[in-house]
Formats: sequence, C-alpha cells, structure tokens
Amino acid sequence: MTMLLKQCNSLIRTKLFHQKILVQGLQHRVSDLIGAYIACSVPSYAISLLERLTPSLHFVYWWNALMRRAVQSGFLIDVLNLYSQMHKLGWRPDHYTYPFVLKACGELSWFRQGTMVHASVCRNGFAGNVFVCNGVVTMYGRCGVLEDARKVFDEMFKRGIVDVVSWNSVVAAYNQNGDSRNALGMFGRMLEDVSLRPNAFSLVNVLPACGSLGTLGIGKEVHGFAVRSGFYEDVYVGNAIVDLYAKCEMMDEAKKVFEQMNVKDVVSWNAMVTGYSQVGRFEDAIGMFENMQMQKIKLNVVTWSAVIAGYAQRGLGYEALDVFRQMQACGSKPNVVTLVSLLSGCAAAGALLQGKEVHCYAIKFMLKLDGRDPREDIMIINGLIDMYAKCKSVIVAQKMFDVLEPKERNVVTWTVMIGGFAQHGEANDALALFPQMLKPHNYTKPNAFTISCALNACAHLGALRFGKQIHAYVLRNQYDSETPFVSNCLIDMYAKSGDIDAAQVVFDNMQQQNYVSWTSLMTGYGIHGHGKEALEAFDEMRRMGFVPDGVTFVVVLYACSHSGMVDEGLRYFNKMSKDFGITPGVEHYACMVDLLGRAGRLGDAVKLIRGMPMEPTPITWSALLSSCRLHANVEIGEYAANRLIELESENDGSYTLLSNIYAKARRWKDVARIRSLMKNSGVKKKPGCSWVQGKKGTVSFFVGDKRHPQSQQIYETLATLIERIKAMGYVPQTSFALHDVDEEEKGDLLFEHSEKLALAYAILTSPPGAPIRITKNLRVCGDCHSAITYISMLVENEIILRDSSRFHHFKKGSCSCRGYW
Repeated sequence: MTMLLKQCNSLIRTKLFHQKILVQGLQHRVSDLIGAYIACSVPSYAISLLERLTPSLHFVYWWNALMRRAVQSGFLIDVLNLYSQMHKLGWRPDHYTYPFVLKACGELSWFRQGTMVHASVCRNGFAGNVFVCNGVVTMYGRCGVLEDARKVFDEMFKRGIVDVVSWNSVVAAYNQNGDSRNALGMFGRMLEDVSLRPNAFSLVNVLPACGSLGTLGIGKEVHGFAVRSGFYEDVYVGNAIVDLYAKCEMMDEAKKVFEQMNVKDVVSWNAMVTGYSQVGRFEDAIGMFENMQMQKIKLNVVTWSAVIAGYAQRGLGYEALDVFRQMQACGSKPNVVTLVSLLSGCAAAGALLQGKEVHCYAIKFMLKLDGRDPREDIMIINGLIDMYAKCKSVIVAQKMFDVLEPKERNVVTWTVMIGGFAQHGEANDALALFPQMLKPHNYTKPNAFTISCALNACAHLGALRFGKQIHAYVLRNQYDSETPFVSNCLIDMYAKSGDIDAAQVVFDNMQQQNYVSWTSLMTGYGIHGHGKEALEAFDEMRRMGFVPDGVTFVVVLYACSHSGMVDEGLRYFNKMSKDFGITPGVEHYACMVDLLGRAGRLGDAVKLIRGMPMEPTPITWSALLSSCRLHANVEIGEYAANRLIELESENDGSYTLLSNIYAKARRWKDVARIRSLMKNSGVKKKPGCSWVQGKKGTVSFFVGDKRHPQSQQIYETLATLIERIKAMGYVPQTSFALHDVDEEEKGDLLFEHSEKLALAYAILTSPPGAPIRITKNLRVCGDCHSAITYISMLVENEIILRDSSRFHHFKKGSCSCRGYW
C-alpha cells in the first residue's frame, strides 16, 4: 500500500486510493495519504484530513510540511492562516513550526502578529531553542524593530545558546535597516569568539555594511578571509565583494573580482552596471549593459533601472525614456526605483509631456494599489512633484503637494517643493514654505538638502535676515558636522545677500574646505568687485593643493572684469593653457570680451571674438553689446546686435541695450525702430523691479509704482532727496530715459525708477546707520547709479545694491564698482 501511495502522481489516482483506504478501514495510512495530497499540490484535501485527526505531536509534521510548501511558493499569508487554523483545532506547534511562521511575519512586516507568535514561543517553552530564537531575531529585524531583535539576541547570548546563524541574524537585522555601523560592530564581536567560524552568509551580511560606510580597509580584510577560506567561489560572496568595491567607487577592483568569478548571475552583472553608473563611468555601464544583451543574460528590473538612472543623472532624459520603452517591450515590470529614475530623467530634459505619460502609468499600475507599501507611493509622488517643478509646472507640483496630508509628507516631499519654488523664480514661496515644515502639526526635520534649497531662495532674493535665521538653525542642529555642503550654501547666500565679510567668516570656520567652498568664496568676491581678494583666494587655494579647472578660471576672469584688472585678467587667460593645460572655452572668451569691453578696448574685444577657435555664442555678443552701451559705441553695438539677431538669440535685454546706445546718441528714430521691432517680434521688455528688506518682510517696487500704503511719503522723501543732490551737483542723465521728450519730462521719468523708490522707502523705515540692502532684477541704470552715489553723502546708511550683474556698495559719495559695472 505504501508503494502504491508513493506512485500516486495525479489527483485522480490519489482520490482512488483515498476511497480504497476508507472502504478497507486502513486509518493508519492517513499520514501517507496527506503526504500524497501535498505532493499533488492539493493542500485543501490535506488540511481536510488533518481537521479530522486528533491533535498529536506525530502529525504536526504535516502542518509543518504545508507551511514549508506555502513559504517556498511565496504564499506567506497562507502560512499565518495555517498557523491560526492549527491553533483553533487544538494542535500545538513544535520547534519546526515557529521558524516558518516567524519568517512569514518578517517577510510581510507584520510586527503585531510577530509579537504574538513570540509570546507563543515563550509560553510553549521554546525560548531556549536556538533554531526558533534565530527566527525571532530575524522576524524583528525584518519588521524594522532593531531594539527587540537585539534584546532577544542578548538574552540568547546570556544563556549561551548563540550559534553562527544567531550572529548572522542580528548582523543582517542591522544591515537591512541601514544601521551599518552596528552591523559591523556585531560582526567584530562575533570574530572574538574563537569557537565560531564565519560562513558564507556571514560575509554576505557584513560586506554591504563595509560598502555603505566606505570602510574599504575592513572590506579588504573580509575579501582576504573569503579567498583564504574558499568562500570566494560562492557566487553570493563574489557578488557582495563586487558590490563592496563598487560602493567604494573602486570600479577597477570591482572589475577584477567580477572577471575572476567562475560563476556569475544577473546580480553580478547588475552590481557592475549600477557601480559604473553611480561613479559617472556611464560608457562602461552601457558597455556592460550591451554585453549582457549580447550574452542573452536575462535583464531584470535592477538592470533596467540602473541604466535609466545613469541616463537621468547625465541629463539625458529622452534616452532614459527610450530604455524604459525597451524595458516594457521585453515584458519587464518596472518598480518604484525605475519610475523615480525615469521621472528624474524627464525633469533633467524638461520633458513635461513624457513626464505626464509616466504620471499616467503610475496612476494606472502603481499608485494606491491594495497591498502596496505607502512609502513607495510617496517616493513616486515626490518624484512627480520634482519633475513638474523642474519642468516649470510649479502650479501642478504645488497642487500635488497640497493634496497630501501632513502626515503623508516626508522630508523629501518638503525638499523637492521648496527646491522647485527656489529654482524657478518663486523664491518668496520657498521661504514661506520652509517655516511651515517646522510647525508642530507639520513638523518634519529638514535635512542638508532642504537647508540648501532654502538658502538658495535667500540668495536669489538677497534675503539676509531670513538667511541668518536659517544659519542659526543650522548651528543649533549641527548640520555641517560631516559634510561642507551646507556651509558652501551659506557662503553663497551671504555673498549674494551683500555680506561678503560674513561669507568669509563661514569659510574660515569650516572644518574642511573643498573645491566648491573656494569657488563660492571667489565668486562672492568677484560679484562684489573685490578682484584682489578673489585672486588672493585663488593663490591660497592652489597652495592648499587644489587644482584649478575651467570653472575656477571663469570665476577668476569674472572677478578681474568686475574690478578693472585688465592686465591680471589677460595674464590668467594666457596662463590657462600654458601653465594649467586648460583649453579656454566659449565662457572664458565671453569673460575676456567683457573684461576688454568694460575697459573701453572695444577693438581688442572684436579682434578676440574674430580669433576664437569656436563659433561665438550669444553670451559673447551680449558682453560686447553691453560694453558698447557703456562706451556709447553705436557702430560696434549694431554689429553685435545683428550677430545676436542672426543667432536668433535676441531678447528684451539685447533690444534694451541697443535702445540705450541709440538714445545716448540721440538717434530717436532708431529707438522707435527698435521698439517697433520688439513689438512685431513679440518680445516684451522685462519690467524693472527692485525690492528691499523691511521690518515686516520684503517690499517690492516697479517703475512709477504707487501701490504701497506709504506711497505719498515715499515720493515726497525722494523729491526732497533729488532737490538736495541737485544742489550738490547731480545732473539727471536723461540719455537713460528712452523717450523723445523734453529734458524736464525725461527727468520726471527717471525720478520714478524702481531702485530710487526702493531707496526712498528704505531711508524712511531704516534706523540711522543700518545698512540698506536693495536688489534689482535688471542692471541698475546709469542715472540711478549717479543719484544713489550722491544720496550716500546725505545718509548715514551704507547702501548695498545688487543688480543682475554685480553688487554696488555706496558709501560717502563713492561706489565700490569704481565705474566697472
């Protein structure tokens, strides 16, 4: 009969023998029959038989067999249902039952059910069973409850029942939850026990921790142990070693290990593709990807996601979309990482339409589906907010942000929204949103990226007071203990908010400056016209061992240009290729054109442009046109403007500069022609706007603005100031009034410029001696510059004006720009 049951390889034959057993009363063969039903993949029949049996330790084996089958098939909820049914029928689990049930709880992250099973373990006397307790440690680790996992392990350790699996379980628990430091510490403690020998699983657990912490020395020691012990041949160990070197950005070492592996699987290849992508060696990543396709290695979601992420990181959004389409054609189902990477690619390319397509895909197949982890949904929503913001659909991004409940938003949600506002001209909204995340009902602790986005908004607005408040928050919460990232943003914020001395203090107090720190400081000195200090910082940077690159020289040439340091600028430009091996790019030539043009050497500037080894770009011609306005050179100005028109790069700034040149030459017909050309071309002149930091926030003014409640007082104050400086010798520079009207009317037009209104308001509301900080969205006009220089002799306040080009510090009748603006 036993042999016959073993031959029951179909359900029909098993049912026939079941019938025979019942007819002949062979109840002692029920156990074999249960096994046959399980072998035929009909667990319901097996359970039906178990329900009729009297509970006994002997038959618990079949409950365990059913649970084993469910675990292997991935039916984890069935495991818990079997366990519950077993309890209801009065069966008592044994030490083989609990590991299956605990594994199901852990894989499902069902912490509450897991604690109940743990209680049953203790109640039924299995708290001293190492096999069961290892399952408890693993379950708590999977559920993310590290304190309980560690507590159970420590109790096992005190009882002296730990084995190598116990250590592996607790190391894995820390590793899976991102606590690499404790994972490494527990592995070190394990090695102290000479009676224990790490196995392949031990190495697979500890190597990711080494990679996450960047502890390459320890990782190499583990690698050496793997070679000596023979575990090196294990494909899982080999994959972990490749991943270690990849995370430590040692791709050549990773490649050596990869090539020495006798057995490779898709994980091995993925580690290489992902590693190359993350360190920026994208050609190598694509090479590995194509090699996988040639060798017909089945690509999984990790492979596709790594390639999509690589394209996205390089700003190649359309290429990322092409790979995604290939992925769909191959039948591979994307996961949350794939979609977030794809959205990043759309954001980088400004591909709004394709981003909307990804949004539709997410709605159909991923968002708010039953059984999905809500943390994955918020990752996708964050990616969508970021994509819409970077594609300049800030309103849609804000709507998505607003729809989320406060408890659903995480730090990334707040960061992408604040960053979206800051990057796309809505800096005031960014600064309004930042305090919201710190309120009790919303409270989410900002990270370094959030802080940097808020500081960028402050830098854009010149909002020094708000920037100082954020700086105080940074100091209280010690954000910059490990990375100079936040300090670099503080340097930029202070420099662009008009306080270059504070920027220098932040720089000096940094524990360790990096390349960006030096560049930010030099840029700050450049925009303030402190060319000498910028060059001193450049020399000091080199003494500290930093090698300048093309960006550094753009900053150096810019600083020379805005400080009138023509000879120094020429010297550094010539030294670029000779002493540093850097070929000047179009941006360096644009800086040199600006340098020569500001100094009045327009002929030399034109000669330089004609000798460029590449085609001049619009920024080069704009620099020349701006210099022509400064020196009233109509001929070269027309030449530069025509080149801009040929490049189809004319904008309101180019037209305005040319109008200024014509107006200064009193060629009113040409001024009218330019205005008509702008109208016919659909180009609208950007309105001048100036804003000033007041006691109650930022106050902005447009030309002729009378919206402010104190408008009458502002105009009266300004009229008094103009009368007083006229008596001191100020003469309105009417060439900056681009209208063919009489001189008196031109003076009235100049009177209403936004920077003058902002200054009058600041004088009205600022205490004597307090610096006045004004920001203008366009270049300050020559007449306003002259007027403010005179006004600075009448007030005790230093007037700090930031325009679209640089800073002007007015004090006691002089300006820091010394005419180079």
